[in-house]
Amino acid sequence: MSQDPLDPPPNDSGREATAPPAADAVPEPRQHDTALRNRQLAHACVERAQDVLRARYGLDSSRDAFDLLRRTSQQMNIKLHTLADAVVRVPGPDAGAELWFPGRARYSPPPLPGLVEPEGDRGGHGAVLKSTLRRVLHLTQTGMGNVQVVEHGMLRLERHTGLSREFTDFFAFVQDSTTSCARAAEEQRQVTVKDVAVADIFDEDSRRTILRAGSRGCHSVPLTGPGGAVLGMVSSHHERPLLGFTRAQLDELEAVGQQVGRWLAWHRGTRVLDALEHLHTAAAALR
Repeated sequence: MSQDPLDPPPNDSGREATAPPAADAVPEPRQHDTALRNRQLAHACVERAQDVLRARYGLDSSRDAFDLLRRTSQQMNIKLHTLADAVVRVPGPDAGAELWFPGRARYSPPPLPGLVEPEGDRGGHGAVLKSTLRRVLHLTQTGMGNVQVVEHGMLRLERHTGLSREFTDFFAFVQDSTTSCARAAEEQRQVTVKDVAVADIFDEDSRRTILRAGSRGCHSVPLTGPGGAVLGMVSSHHERPLLGFTRAQLDELEAVGQQVGRWLAWHRGTRVLDALEHLHTAAAALR
């Protein structure tokens, strides 16, 4: 069975099986450094959540805390790194409280016209991001692009299509402002890079990686929640330098960014909090 081209990249919380490398396939030093960085960042995010859980619930070990995260992630269909981010980010329950979020109001997801199919899959985080990427690539008329979400103070790659493994590994985590996506997140606005080869927004490693992936132009659209908070980013990549986009295209891209940003805020305020409540109940039973 072939893999969906919009499937997420492998990660430490659910790595896909791959064939072993050939005996003479020694990774370049930069590739090795990137893989090491990604493992360290992924593990550090989960370890912070483990520390919080151990202190909050008096768990005996980090292993117990990880098992609690893993079981909750599987049972509630929330990615492990998303759950870990929420454990660290969301203020904890009152000491001894039976519920983490007593009296929490629930509301329906906001509409996503023209994005998610079928209707019954609207609650799926991955389905929404996949549909968002397809829509943005249609509007920008290209076959290359990616979606990132904001977690642990970084942009984390979640979906991609048409991009090389070198690209997806290098940009698995984006922490600084030397890319168009980071600049768009920082300034809470769309950013167009007409020619990657000469744009001063990139550091040289980022520029080299983007060019080697076959991208000469890129455009980043923030996914903004209520109040303008950036919760994610979707970027298109283009084989040739860009002339720019029409006002109508930019307006439609902004509308997509706002719609999906509101949906991501809903997901954080409902599905992710449901998972935290489940985790709280499970942790209390371990005492």
